Amino acid sequence: MRLRAIDRPNQMAWCSDIIYISMRRGFLYLVAIMDRATRRILAWRLSNAMDAGFCIQALREALTRYGSPEIFNTDQGSQFTPPRFTEVLEERQIHISMDDRGRWHDINRV
Repeated sequence: MRLRAIDRPNQMAWCSDIIYISMRRGFLYLVAIMDRATRRILAWRLSNAMDAGFCIQALREALTRYGSPEIFNTDQGSQFTPPRFTEVLEERQIHISMDDRGRWHDINRV
């Protein structure tokens, strides 16, 4: 997979990450699903709890609206590793990539 060009939507990889937003009392958590080819945000959710639920909601919305990518990349955070999250990807035969060698950063972007 290394050095493979990402040059059309859904061709290769979507990615996701969570941003912590500092509030007066604690944090809010923003998850975004992004298409690597277009850098377009496909779906997002905001939550006051750090769990997999809001990540799954964003993922399901992106899949419903845009179809399935070949690869879905995340870090190995506790929201992205439980079976209830990974099963959504496995049901659609989407390859799961969790940051390591060969991740989307290593793919040659056109």
